Amino acid sequence: MRLISTTAIGFFLVATTAMAEAPKMKMTTDIPVEIMTPDKVDTSIGTLNFFDGIPDNATIDTLYDYMDTARAVQVYVSTVPGVSQYAMRQGQRDIGATKSNQILIWDKLTDSKSLFLTGNSSTIYTWTYTDLANDGPTVIELPAGMLGAINDMWFRYVTDLGIAGPDQGKGGKYLILPPGYDGDVPAGYHVVRPSTFGNWIFMRAYISDGVEKAAQGVKDNLRIYPLSMADNPPAPDFISMSGRDGYNAVPPNDYSYWEMLNQLIQEEPIGTHDPETRGLLTSLGIAKGKPFTPDDRMKAILTDAVAIGNGYARANTVLPKDSDQRIYGPDSEWVMAFADKDTTFLVDGSRRYDSRLWMRYSAVVVTPAMAVTKPGQGSDYGIAGMAKGGEVLDGSKTYKLHLPANVPVKDFWSVTTYDPQTRSMLQTDQTFPALDSYNENMKQNADGSYDVYFAPEAPEGHEGNWIQTVPEKSWFIILRMYGPLEPWLNKTWVPGEIEPVD
Repeated sequence: MRLISTTAIGFFLVATTAMAEAPKMKMTTDIPVEIMTPDKVDTSIGTLNFFDGIPDNATIDTLYDYMDTARAVQVYVSTVPGVSQYAMRQGQRDIGATKSNQILIWDKLTDSKSLFLTGNSSTIYTWTYTDLANDGPTVIELPAGMLGAINDMWFRYVTDLGIAGPDQGKGGKYLILPPGYDGDVPAGYHVVRPSTFGNWIFMRAYISDGVEKAAQGVKDNLRIYPLSMADNPPAPDFISMSGRDGYNAVPPNDYSYWEMLNQLIQEEPIGTHDPETRGLLTSLGIAKGKPFTPDDRMKAILTDAVAIGNGYARANTVLPKDSDQRIYGPDSEWVMAFADKDTTFLVDGSRRYDSRLWMRYSAVVVTPAMAVTKPGQGSDYGIAGMAKGGEVLDGSKTYKLHLPANVPVKDFWSVTTYDPQTRSMLQTDQTFPALDSYNENMKQNADGSYDVYFAPEAPEGHEGNWIQTVPEKSWFIILRMYGPLEPWLNKTWVPGEIEPVD
């Protein structure tokens, strides 16, 4: 038997009353109540008023405002990847690095002065962007032993570089071609065909033989230049970022989000999105080749929508809506960046909007090498943003994370703390708000396990195992496993929860 809600009953009574009062005409038939609209309809956005199905002016305004807001919130959720990538490139432009041979390098490791999403201080980071619209085909001469990837301007995976890429860590030459390129392609290159003119070339070098040696190896061997200059390529201009102020690569949470999104749309090919997504953007006044000039009403709606979208992104971060992101089930606070370790953010051909939003709001880089299932290869991550039982982490308190003996990694592991406001490294008195297995001052317990402490001041006797936190601020951590082994992958080795210390 079909059940009818009280709302439906009310609708039925109003509609049938209206029908009963209508005159019987020669051609009158019985009209199903479900296709009728009453004169008043109570909804979550207020009472909607109609005369014989025609909305009054106030109702039209209410519905238009709601639909524009709903569309804008969905556009926000869908475009966080692109705006995050654009903010990264804009941060680079803001410090004067506008050419592909101007390469950022954290040659003394990444510290908390850099504002970019969830970096770490256990590898040498280096990156730059292509400008295929102006430079044309662009060459990367990649050193041996690197690990990296190319992502396009919508943070979509293009290819791996180095150890996980076609050169298999031996180094080699890559050729990145502009969208729609149909010219000659010379031999001797790993050819890459992205769908955007801008592309993020991200690389990292391991520091197992020392930071200085790793950084110098990159500087001596990495080259990026237009193919047209191959006979006389410009020298790389490495820009040291360690300890540098003024670098902000975090996307905004206010109206300027839409201005940044519009700039991205203007700079990239129109064919990078499907017609439905382009239609949503156009409904908000953002269209390729057209000025973005919203009126006061639309500015207010867009400002409201980015506030709602940002709030939703934060809710989705601390309590992921996609349950498949929970590594050890609903009673654990450990989550993974990619639901089901799927770096395409798809399930049965459908977009995982919430999983993609989680990753793109909180982190950078997408590559299958970051969610491996083969022991000893790539890297894998566990993220914890709440204390055991779902309590908010308080920077004024002391907490402990227990890592059982025999941390299952081939290469190394690290724990890094982050500021939930910026999703960048937590800024404290420590240069590096992190501990890793390279750290010689960290003490093991008698059974070979580790305890990592988080507190404003070092707990007595645990100074070497301490990461500083800030009173009146929260924080979260990422446990990185480089070359994760079978016990991590099959979950027989399980890290402890973050627990308060009495």
